[in-house]
Amino acid sequence: MQIGITQVLANSEADPAIVAKHAEDLGFESYWLPDHTILPVESTTGYPGVRKGAKQPRTLWQIPDPLIALSRASATTRTIKLGTGICLVPERNPLLLAKQIATLDDASGGRFLFGIGAGWNREECEILGGDFDHRWSQVKDHIAAMKVLWQDEESEYHGKYVDFPLVRCFPKPANKPHPPILLGNIGSQLAFKRVVEWGDGWMPVVESVEQFAVGVEQIKSLADATGRDIATIDFTVFGMHGQFRDKQQIGALKQAGAGRVILWIKHLGLDDIRRELDELASEVLDK
Repeated sequence: MQIGITQVLANSEADPAIVAKHAEDLGFESYWLPDHTILPVESTTGYPGVRKGAKQPRTLWQIPDPLIALSRASATTRTIKLGTGICLVPERNPLLLAKQIATLDDASGGRFLFGIGAGWNREECEILGGDFDHRWSQVKDHIAAMKVLWQDEESEYHGKYVDFPLVRCFPKPANKPHPPILLGNIGSQLAFKRVVEWGDGWMPVVESVEQFAVGVEQIKSLADATGRDIATIDFTVFGMHGQFRDKQQIGALKQAGAGRVILWIKHLGLDDIRRELDELASEVLDK
């Protein structure tokens, strides 16, 4: 069972270069960062991570760019994997995103994990060019275009949202044919079909081990029906604040089919993060 961590606010005061290196030294497998380029001051959409009517956490609009922060982390580490948890694909230009990811993956020696999502905030999505009502169709089109850019010497793609003639886009990712694409999920049943059809893994937020186990079984059933080898699908659980922080819960997730769990670091200050990582490592990592 692989155990990673996610740092909410990887800024200059809680330097990702230091945090990721400390996590690597302790034996954590992966380091993940979230994505919000902007958060509208006025929004019709409530944050799904809090109860109805509660205020959005201030950290939502203080998040640095994950790819730049992960690049900083890559420079001080050698083995820990570096992931987006998650990248809001409809809100980014797919040619530029493909270039940025390939550059990071090449520089880090193939350590990038591409956790993706479509977003929950309508105004944020639309300001940044997303088609909110059809955002997962847009994600699928963007990912297909990026795969072409990552794999072909001369790349051409013609889709609904992405359309370009023959171009050259280098470097190529070190991880072949491309970095693993893990689909984030908060409750959508359609995610199972997407994972089996064009994803490399499922990375849900779940309320319980039992909920995760049900999703795994549904994905296995769809894979059997379509001829997809279930061994080619990564099952990662993205833990929220306070979730899955002991060996018993992690063992139950493994029994249910998880190959990785990502633990949420609660603290924001660098010294507090270091102490939390030390304590967490003693609790959950096998030494």
